[in-house]
Amino acid sequence: MRKESDLTYRPLPKSVTIRKSSINGLGLFAVDPICCGTEIGMSHFYWGEKLCRTPLGGFYNHSDEPNIEKRQEDSRFFIIATRDIWPGEELTCRYTFYEVSDADNEST
Repeated sequence: MRKESDLTYRPLPKSVTIRKSSINGLGLFAVDPICCGTEIGMSHFYWGEKLCRTPLGGFYNHSDEPNIEKRQEDSRFFIIATRDIWPGEELTCRYTFYEVSDADNEST
């Protein structure tokens, strides 16, 4: 029988969790302090011509004043903290793969 410590796949880094967002639906939130410049994990990748999201990339919300940014490395995109992020704070990124409409910004 495997122990939990033997498992290597984690859909999200230990420093973040998913919960209800005041921005829209569910969001990605820090559970531990995340220092500016920290690579949080891979958010998207190209599979041939198709852009795919990871669980990490599927839950952050858009902001015009984000605290994370995407950086491309070959066919992969990683999210990086652009400032210190504190526990309980939502991780937000400027959407760049498509336009954000006013309806996308309404709180739920």
